[in-house]
Amino acid sequence: MANVKLLFGPMLLGVFINMVLYGILIVQTYHYYLTFKKDAPWIRYLVLYLFIVESVNTGCDVAIMYQPLIENFGLPDATKNFPTLFAAEPITIVAISTPIQIFFAWRIKLLTKSNIIPLIVVALSIVSLCGGAWTTALIVKIKLFARKPELHWPALVWFLSACIADVLITVVLVTTLSKRKTGFVATDDAISKIIRMTVQTGMLTAFFAIGDVVFFMTLPHTALNFIWDLALTKLYSNCLLSTLNARASLQELTGHGLSARNAVSSDRNRRMENTIEGPAHILGSSMYELNTHKSFENSDMEYGVTITKIVETRQDPAPGLARGLSTQ
Repeated sequence: MANVKLLFGPMLLGVFINMVLYGILIVQTYHYYLTFKKDAPWIRYLVLYLFIVESVNTGCDVAIMYQPLIENFGLPDATKNFPTLFAAEPITIVAISTPIQIFFAWRIKLLTKSNIIPLIVVALSIVSLCGGAWTTALIVKIKLFARKPELHWPALVWFLSACIADVLITVVLVTTLSKRKTGFVATDDAISKIIRMTVQTGMLTAFFAIGDVVFFMTLPHTALNFIWDLALTKLYSNCLLSTLNARASLQELTGHGLSARNAVSSDRNRRMENTIEGPAHILGSSMYELNTHKSFENSDMEYGVTITKIVETRQDPAPGLARGLSTQ
């Protein structure tokens, strides 16, 4: 007799978490389309694709629980076989995680100007995609809960590659962004916020993937790993949407700092121009600000942060004025 609590209890909790995160995803998607109307079309299509696949995933998860707990309630097959739509779970997870990981690989390429690490991330994401497809095919084949340990190898390929990709993305982004600090308070605050967000979102998906692997491998005859597994797709999508939507607050943060510096610089230049003429001495410094009106192809910083130059102009005193000052 199957232990129903250990089979369907974790799955039910996982579906509850999935649906809560789906509600958050709806809000984030609405906010994105309302706020960032000038993003590159392919990014807007990516968000739409993620929302459609997540909606399908949520419907499948509800059906996964409805079939054994309602439709087949009391029948032997309810606890003997995998629910019919259970096979859709692995393939929908990798259908979400793979394009998101490739997106971040592209961002790493823009930041590092290197192809090596992005290619590694893409390779890992493709391996994860293959592992998820392999797991789906095997679920369709074996059908029985009792044969769940046979899923170990494809699931291990799937989860480990995805986990390594998530950790690598997080480490590379944090390391690269840390080197971009300029010494300006507003800029460094924005970069620090991006770093915190990168760690929180990247490590969250990696943590759930690791939990899925550990519970799957150590407790093969239970469904405890599905507490992690069924929430994984929504974590990927919500993490991406949160990074895209955070650009608004980052723009405000860097914009205020830049405006204050420009005001001080303009006032200084006006005072100098009233009394001083002659050749200019240029002091260059770099500043990062958000650029939400340009497509990501023109961006050098993560999440649409680009490099601009703040130039401070100082002029030498005119010869006559210099002699007058020296005699005083």
